[in-house]
Amino acid sequence: MTATVTTPGPRRVRFPGKRAVLPWLFLAPALLLALVFKFLPMGKGVWLSFFDVRPFLGDKWVGLDNYTRVLSDHRFQDAIGHTLLLGLGMSLGGIVVGFALALLLEGQARSLKIIRTAVFLPVVTATAVVGEMWRLMYYPTSDGLINSGLGLLGLGPVPYLDNPDTALWATMAMGIWMLAPYNMVIILAGLAGVDRSLYEAAAMDGVSLWQRLRHITLPAIRPALGIVLTLAAIRGLRVFTEVYVLTGGGPAGSTDVWMTRAYTLGFTRNDIGGASAASVVLLCVTLLLTVTVNYLRKRGDAR
Repeated sequence: MTATVTTPGPRRVRFPGKRAVLPWLFLAPALLLALVFKFLPMGKGVWLSFFDVRPFLGDKWVGLDNYTRVLSDHRFQDAIGHTLLLGLGMSLGGIVVGFALALLLEGQARSLKIIRTAVFLPVVTATAVVGEMWRLMYYPTSDGLINSGLGLLGLGPVPYLDNPDTALWATMAMGIWMLAPYNMVIILAGLAGVDRSLYEAAAMDGVSLWQRLRHITLPAIRPALGIVLTLAAIRGLRVFTEVYVLTGGGPAGSTDVWMTRAYTLGFTRNDIGGASAASVVLLCVTLLLTVTVNYLRKRGDAR
């Protein structure tokens, strides 16, 4: 009896089906635009940060000299301090005000929906438009909106944007006004998941409002607060338009921040290498801050 040996036929190559390819086809235009207008310029910026960029004369390799020069510049050091102060104030203020708005506007009533829509308008309005509106409100004469209100109280006009002692705080107030509604929406999403029976049980036990807020509300919305904190930290470091529209970094550099300083280096002083180095440092700090905040948030959730 002879044994027959069967050899397996050639394996058919399976091509990805339509379901696997279709999502990538929809994503392709956005990915292409991101590659051309975001990632390639970022890579070019990192490359230029190691050169003394000289148009029409050829770029000269300088290594880390641009980084050393930028970080040792006292104006850039002052801008870093302004950035940290402005970012911290805008982040904390936006979170506190956004949380208060979320508590006040939580509910399903139609009137609350209309109010929430009106409160959210600063987020969808162009920052340049908002900045121009606040600049008019801060008008340094008695005709300005805020100064006219002070005039009713018998107080003289205050040059908010022309005084180095008040310009940064005036910019911070506008930033909080813009960020708070965005934080409110995220916190409202977290409040929607809180079990209402816990509030009812706490009310029956005579628990105070502060204790309900501390032991029920805050633990329940911790994930939402973590997201808000991460986004607020990133936005705080990358603040630019608010400062540029209101003060342009003045007066006397009192509101100059990281990105306005990089803008000045690149487009006013034509120091492309220095501006690229400042931008790369900002990118690294932003990535480090994001990783740190996410690590602390996950560590807190694990507890």
